[in-house]
Amino acid sequence: MLNENQNFEMTTVEQFEAIARLKQTLEDNFVSLGELLSRIKRKKTYKAKGYKDFKEFIETEFQLSNSFANKLISIYELYIEDLDVDEKSVKEIGLDKLNMIKPLVKDAAFSETEEWLKKAESLTNSKLRDEVKTVREKKKEKNMKEIFTEQYVERMVTYFNCSRKELDFKLALFFQDKDLDEMMSVIKKRQREFQEQENGDLS
Repeated sequence: MLNENQNFEMTTVEQFEAIARLKQTLEDNFVSLGELLSRIKRKKTYKAKGYKDFKEFIETEFQLSNSFANKLISIYELYIEDLDVDEKSVKEIGLDKLNMIKPLVKDAAFSETEEWLKKAESLTNSKLRDEVKTVREKKKEKNMKEIFTEQYVERMVTYFNCSRKELDFKLALFFQDKDLDEMMSVIKKRQREFQEQENGDLS
């Protein structure tokens, strides 16, 4: 670990090179480290050294933050144990990318998981981050639409005191003579407003 004087004497390039060396060491060992930490946490072997919990143990003994230790554990448990990805592939993809796609592969179907692993292997960090962001925003948009729709349907069902199926019939009766072009114009306008509001929430 660098002390304050060493850090001051290093040039910017030397600092970047030092960070790269340290990061490379972590990239080479994050799977093994995650496995060891997972075992210690599960079996609570830290108690043998007099610690009450894993957080106190990891932060005191190794000066690792609890959140970072848990990140390493979750990477190991998800990709190696749950998804049975071979260790070589996991190392080649790298810690940063695996962590980036973790929320998307956690509960995904096998085919979707395979696709994300291929993307993580082939894309740069920047491009992969853009892909992940796009998918997450689409999922959020879908969820917002679902919430809006559910709230509207619940309101109508309650007001008319009827079933969902009966509501469909009542809406058909109401809309049967409406001007469809006029309806489409109103829908497009309100859909734009909905998307603009949602984009404002995402920014």
